[in-house]
Amino acid sequence: MRHRVVPLLLMSVLLAAGVAALADRPAVGTSGRSADYVVIVGVPGLRWDDIDRRTTPTLWRLAEQGSIASLSVRSAQRPTCPADGWVTLGAGNYAAYDGTAGDGTCPPAQIAVEQPDGIGGYLTSQPATVRLNQERLAWGAVPGALAESVRCTVAVGPGAALTAARPFGRVDRYEPELPQDPADLLASCVLSVVDAGVVAGSDPTERAAAARQADATLARVLAARPQRSLVLVAGLADTSAPTRLHVAIADGPGWDVGWMTSPTTGRDGYLQLVDLAPTALHVLDRDQPDGLFIGQPASSAPGRPEDLATAIAYPADADREARAQRRAAVWFFGLLTGFHTVLAVAVVPLLRRVRRTAGRPGPDPVTRRANAVMEVLLIAAALVIPAALLAEVVPWWRSGQPGPALAVTTVLAVAAATAAVRFSRSYRHTLAPMMLVATIAAAVVAADVLTGARLQLNGVTGYSASEGGRYAGLGTVGLGVLIAGTLLAAGCLAQRVRRGWRVTVVVTIGGAAVILVGSPYLGADPVGAIALTAGVAITAAISTGGWLSVPRVAWATIAGLLVTAGFALLDLQRPETERGSLGRFLTALADGTGGLTLHRSSAANMSALLSSPLTVLALVAAVLVWFALLQPWGGLNRLFGIYPAVRAAMAGIAVSSVIGGGLAGSALDVAGAAAAVTVPLAALVALRVLGHSADRTRPSTGPAGSAGSAEQTPAKAPDEVSGSAVSAGVTVESRGSRQQLHQ
Repeated sequence: MRHRVVPLLLMSVLLAAGVAALADRPAVGTSGRSADYVVIVGVPGLRWDDIDRRTTPTLWRLAEQGSIASLSVRSAQRPTCPADGWVTLGAGNYAAYDGTAGDGTCPPAQIAVEQPDGIGGYLTSQPATVRLNQERLAWGAVPGALAESVRCTVAVGPGAALTAARPFGRVDRYEPELPQDPADLLASCVLSVVDAGVVAGSDPTERAAAARQADATLARVLAARPQRSLVLVAGLADTSAPTRLHVAIADGPGWDVGWMTSPTTGRDGYLQLVDLAPTALHVLDRDQPDGLFIGQPASSAPGRPEDLATAIAYPADADREARAQRRAAVWFFGLLTGFHTVLAVAVVPLLRRVRRTAGRPGPDPVTRRANAVMEVLLIAAALVIPAALLAEVVPWWRSGQPGPALAVTTVLAVAAATAAVRFSRSYRHTLAPMMLVATIAAAVVAADVLTGARLQLNGVTGYSASEGGRYAGLGTVGLGVLIAGTLLAAGCLAQRVRRGWRVTVVVTIGGAAVILVGSPYLGADPVGAIALTAGVAITAAISTGGWLSVPRVAWATIAGLLVTAGFALLDLQRPETERGSLGRFLTALADGTGGLTLHRSSAANMSALLSSPLTVLALVAAVLVWFALLQPWGGLNRLFGIYPAVRAAMAGIAVSSVIGGGLAGSALDVAGAAAAVTVPLAALVALRVLGHSADRTRPSTGPAGSAGSAEQTPAKAPDEVSGSAVSAGVTVESRGSRQQLHQ
C-alpha cells in the first residue's frame, strides 16, 4: 500500500505546488480614462542622460508631470537603427526596415515619400518592407498594423511615415516638417506621429544640440496638442552598437507622476518599444489586431520619487549598469569556463591516485595537502556564480574601472563563502560540502527572487534590460543554479533520513522551489517551473534506491503532465493581455500561428547553442562526467551506490536543466549553469568516497571477544545505514589502523 500511496502523494503535492505558483498577480491598473487623441513624438537615440533642466526644459517639465520609464528598443535586428525603430513602432512587433544587419553602425536610411495629392503620402518602400518581415523574418510582424487599426493617421517627417503608413504604403495625412501652427493638423486624426530628429554621436556638445532641437519641436507639439490627448515621447532606436536604454515619457489623462510599466516587462520603470502601439490603441479604446502585436498596453504605476532629478537617476544608472554588464559578462563567463576546464583536467590524476588499495600497493597516494587544496578549489568553482550574483549588491559599475571592481568583489565573495564551508563544524562529513554549497547557491538565488530579483536585473549572471529578453523574475543562469542547489540540497538531506521519509523531504523542498520559480509574483517562469517539476518527480521517484522502473516513470510523467495542465488552464483563464508564455503559446497553436513560435524557439536554441560560453561549460562538464567520473576508477558510480538520494538528485538536475533550456530557447545555458554548481561538488565527493574505498567494517565481537559472534548480529539493509560504513559513522579498519569516518 505504501508503494502505491507515495506516488499519489508526490503527484498531489506537485500539482498543488504548480497551481499555487500560478496564483494570479493583481492586474496593474491601466488608465480608467481613455484619450481622444494620441500624439507620438519619436526621437531616436534620446537617452535619460541627454535630459537636463536647462538644455531640455520642455522634456524636463513633461517628465516631471507624467510617467517615465527606461525604453528597451529591441527590434528584429541589432542594432535597432532609427528606421527599424520606426517600423517596429508601427508594427507593434519586432520588425526591421531593410533586413541587412550592419557592422554596428546606422547609416542614414533613404526614405522616399511621394505626395501626389498634397494631403496624404505614399511610402514607396512599404510593400517591400512588409514582404521582408512576413517572408524572411521570424516574428510575423506586419508593418502598418497600428495605422490599419485606426481610421486616420498623421505623419510629420520621413521617419514618422514609416510608422503611420498602412501596409500598402498609404499615409493619410503627411507633412515633411511640422507646420508653424500644427493645431489643426494634430486634431485632424486620432493618431499623430512626429519625427523630432535624431540624437546621435558620443560628443556631448553635439548630443546637447540635437536634444535641444528635439525639445523645441516637442514644445510646439505640446502648445498645439488637442484636448484630452496622450503625448508619448520615445527614444525609439539606437544610433550605433551596442544597444542602450532610452527615454519613454507619457503625459495625458490617467498618466500622472509615476513609472510606466507593462505586462511584457513586469517591472515598474521598464517598457518595450513594441508596447507603444498597443498602448495607443488601448487609450483610444480601439481593438487590438488579432495575432499581430507582441507588445502589451502600458500603464502608470505609483512609487516614483517626486523629485525628477532623483527619479531619472534610476533609469540613467540602469543604462550605465546594463552597458557595463554587457562588457563584463563576456570575460566573466570566459574565465569561468577556463577555470572549470583547468580543474577538470587537474582532478583526473587525483581520481586515479586517491583510491587506496587494501592489497598490493598501487600508485603513490595523493597527499593530504594536495587533496585539501583540490577540495577548496572545487568548492570555490561551485560558488563562483552565486558569488557573482551577490557581487551585484556593490555598485561596481559606477567605478572608473568596472571590470576590475567586479572581479575583486566576486573573488572576495567566493573567498568568504568558501571559508564558511571549509571551516564549518560538519565539513569532515562526506556529504557536508555538497550540502552546504548547494544550500548557499539555492539560498542566494531564492533570496534575490523573493526581494524582487534586483540582483539579476542588469547583472552579469542575470539578464540585461537593454537586450529585451527578460526584465523581472528568474533568469536563465539563476534557474540553472536554483535547480542544482535545490535538488542537491534535497538529495543530501533526504539521504540523512529513513528511506520512508525521503520522498516527503524531496517533494517538500522541491514543491517550495516550484512555487518560487513559477509564481508570477516571484520567479515568473512557468516553463522553468514545469522543468523543475520534472526534475523533482524524477528525484523523488528514485530517491529510495533502484532505477527508473516503468511505474516510477509513469507516476513522474503523470505528475509533470498534471502540473503542466494546471499551469496551462489557469494561464488561459487570465485576460489575453496578462497571459504568460505558456498561455500565449497555446493561444497561438489554437489560432494557427504556433509555427512562428516554434520557429523562433528553435532559432533561439540554435543561436544560444553556437554562441553561448555556457554551452562550452556544459560540454566540459559532460566530458568530465562521462570519461572520468563515471569510469570504474572515477568514483561516481561508487558514490551513487552509497548515496542513492544524491544519485536521484543528479538525475533530476540533468532532466530539469535540459528541459528548461530547450523549452525556453536557451539550449544548454541552463544545463551549463547547473553543471557549474553540480559537477565540482560531484568530483569532490567522489574523491572522498574513493579515499575510503579500501576501508573495511570491523567485525562485532561477542561478550567473550569472539569474532564469530558477529554472525549472530542481524545485518542492516544498506538504506538503513546510508549504504556504507563511510556514511554510517561506524568504526572501520583500513591498512591495519582504526579510524572514525563521518558522513
